[in-house]
Amino acid sequence: MFYRLARNGFFQLDAEQAHDLAIENLKRFTGTPVDLLYRQQLPHRAVNCMGLTFRNPVGLAAGLDKNGECIEAFDAMGFGFVEVGTVTPRPQSGNEKPRLFRITEADAIVNRMGFNNKGVDYLVENVKKAKFDCILGINIGKNKDTPIEKGAEDYLICMDKVYQYADYITVNISSPNTPGLRSLQYGEALDDLLSQLKAKQKELSKLHGKYVPLALKIAPDSTNEELEQICQSLLNNAIDGVIATNTTLDRQIVEGMKNGSEAGGLSGRPLQSRSTEIVAILAKELNGNIPIVGVGGIDSYVAAKEKLLAGASLVQVYSGLIYQGPSLVKDIVKNI
Repeated sequence: MFYRLARNGFFQLDAEQAHDLAIENLKRFTGTPVDLLYRQQLPHRAVNCMGLTFRNPVGLAAGLDKNGECIEAFDAMGFGFVEVGTVTPRPQSGNEKPRLFRITEADAIVNRMGFNNKGVDYLVENVKKAKFDCILGINIGKNKDTPIEKGAEDYLICMDKVYQYADYITVNISSPNTPGLRSLQYGEALDDLLSQLKAKQKELSKLHGKYVPLALKIAPDSTNEELEQICQSLLNNAIDGVIATNTTLDRQIVEGMKNGSEAGGLSGRPLQSRSTEIVAILAKELNGNIPIVGVGGIDSYVAAKEKLLAGASLVQVYSGLIYQGPSLVKDIVKNI
């Protein structure tokens, strides 16, 4: 009831203004009596994945808490894991505003944010100060002005800085909002990037005395043949996990709706079927050798269950949380 009332107010604002206000309020109220409005006690539904034990299989997808400012708040909501970022080596403002749009008819969101964040050093300081019990993933990317041929350097810089503070690290090469980024998903470019990341992982594991798993986040717009090639690269380089999927450029389902033609990545219910289909393809190709995190259009227990039945070990929500509120997490966890 509270969230429905709050949502009505937030939805009167521009989407990015609402997002920023929500982040500010979560920062302000966490640890105060007000956080009882979103704090939830959920049943334990432990899942072992990537060598880690998650208290439940429902996570927050990257993009909502880019700078790691509200980890404690999302932990209080009962998430089994929280993924912060995407973070880049240097702060960047992202693309021009407006760049975030709701498609309320479809419970969907379009964003062309462009990895706006305050830089990896700022995120690390926030993580160091936060107190939480859930698993923490840190999602890393490259700066927009870094040439694509030097992109690996940005990922290695971020990886070096976040390694000792992350439970797992996600490599984001699938955002549609950084020019040329998705070209890193295929062929020699992908193999080269993954091999460098694995070498860095080995070096940092020895330095810090702990092994931090690496996951790759992929796009939903790849062909089946491209997905097979990605799977082969994941297997060849012994990557620890794959997250399927990022946002889509496909607009068929939202054609004609308000904001449906806005440029950027589409998330929410319209992505549900395709992302589940990709989870199933990955499950077949990877044959249990690499775990899958399913994300895309999860707005109910049924949608989450579909991802798990298709082969995912864990799931993440983003747009569903915006439209449904924290009760979505509770509904999924209680019914798993």
